[in-house]
Amino acid sequence: MMLEPLWYRQRISVDPTIMVGKPVVKGTRIPVELVLKHLAQNPDLDDLFAAYPQLTLDDVKACLEYARAVVEGEQVFPVAETSAGKS
Repeated sequence: MMLEPLWYRQRISVDPTIMVGKPVVKGTRIPVELVLKHLAQNPDLDDLFAAYPQLTLDDVKACLEYARAVVEGEQVFPVAETSAGKS
């Protein structure tokens, strides 16, 4: 299923007056970071929904898509190994 680019913006909000500007699920004070952390520690969606009953499956998908977009857009600069400590 192809979704429109950046569709997660319908569900993820970044507002400096809410949670100091961290991305949150719209209409909540639940940061994307918290959803990702919860899923990393326990990928059971039933447990996540029990802890945060206002979340929907589409909210969780939006959090994952937001994280994917951030990582995809991240610039990586490889650091060359140094010979520190070698004579």
